[in-house]
Amino acid sequence: MTELKSDQFEMRRLESLSNTIFGVAMTLLAYDLPRAAVFTSAPDWNDLARVYSGKLAGLALSFIIAGVFWISHHRRLARQPVGSRGAVILNLFFLLSIVLLPVTNGLYTNYATSSAVAVLYGLHLTAIAGLNAWLWWRILGGWRHEIMASLFPLLVFIPGTVVAAFAPQVAPFVWFIAFGGLLIQRFYVGPTGTDN
Repeated sequence: MTELKSDQFEMRRLESLSNTIFGVAMTLLAYDLPRAAVFTSAPDWNDLARVYSGKLAGLALSFIIAGVFWISHHRRLARQPVGSRGAVILNLFFLLSIVLLPVTNGLYTNYATSSAVAVLYGLHLTAIAGLNAWLWWRILGGWRHEIMASLFPLLVFIPGTVVAAFAPQVAPFVWFIAFGGLLIQRFYVGPTGTDN
């Protein structure tokens, strides 16, 4: 391997850190789920649905979002074996946004009908998507067709957050559209067969 310059960092080390951060954050998403102690007697199906339905939906949304961004982050780091100090710092801010996901998810799953909480959660999703798109932009060196897959969630989370301000119960349905970025990535492939 070529010797690194003083202002360069080996991105494999960042990849190890990011795998740990994503793993811990995705595990902590389940931390806020109710425990068996919330039931005073053996629960029936109605009790289980009342206690878990909204929380499991929020967990699923956040877990899938974290998984999609983990895949994107992994692909991005594979394209950039060496990075500058600025790239590493921007990646650390991206990882910080992932670390905070269990916090905003916990708020959202407990107060999903609160427009303030839904907007906060939407802003957090928007920040994650924005940092992801910015990192892709830096690696790709500007506008290329591969950037569409990383911009699509950002273009969905922004209006989804606006919807959350007025109809917090509808916002998750808008946010789920962000997974369309996977379809763009899958079917909108360049002539060389590369994708992000």
